[in-house]
Amino acid sequence: MDPTQAVLEHPYAMLGPLVLLEGPATTVTAGSLVGAGVAAFWPVWVIVVLAEVAGDTLLYLAGRWAHRFRFLARRVPLAEAVARRLPRLVVTAKVVDVLAIPAFLSAGAARVPYRRFLAWVGAASAVRGLVLISLGALLGSRLTGLLELPGGVLLLSAAVAVPVALVHVAVRRRFSPGDTPCASSSAPTPMPPTSTAPRSSPSASPRR
Repeated sequence: MDPTQAVLEHPYAMLGPLVLLEGPATTVTAGSLVGAGVAAFWPVWVIVVLAEVAGDTLLYLAGRWAHRFRFLARRVPLAEAVARRLPRLVVTAKVVDVLAIPAFLSAGAARVPYRRFLAWVGAASAVRGLVLISLGALLGSRLTGLLELPGGVLLLSAAVAVPVALVHVAVRRRFSPGDTPCASSSAPTPMPPTSTAPRSSPSASPRR
């Protein structure tokens, strides 16, 4: 079966799982299908938001149960101010995906009320989905001619998803925790204390 025909018949079938795997690239690609007239905006937006909230909830629950798993507990940066900084935490994680894992693990481990977490994550996911789908729709409306070619949906998806995925990988590398300088390399090396008192010469010492 022609993949273009398959997508035309079932444009929403694999959208949710793909958003969990690669959110931004999949969302922009789905938006391009909206712009090309293959899919409708609101079903795509609802699926994207629900998939993102589901993935964020899994991270939250993993953080909440981190004390039961030593390998998770070591990776959760607990802080007393997590609950107060939850809005900033969620917005930052939505802008830079690589920060979502420690951010949402921290929210769960800090026992932030789930209703509050869900409200902020849901709102941020809705806004991000709206922006990315709109971007994809703008691109897709300019590339509708690709759908007339054999495998046109694959060509359209590649033309939109590949640049977005490359940008996403670059952002992940830029904000990867391994790229941040460690404290030992950036902090100045303490020097041993020196005395400013004048040294006494051997001739000035009292003779016995």
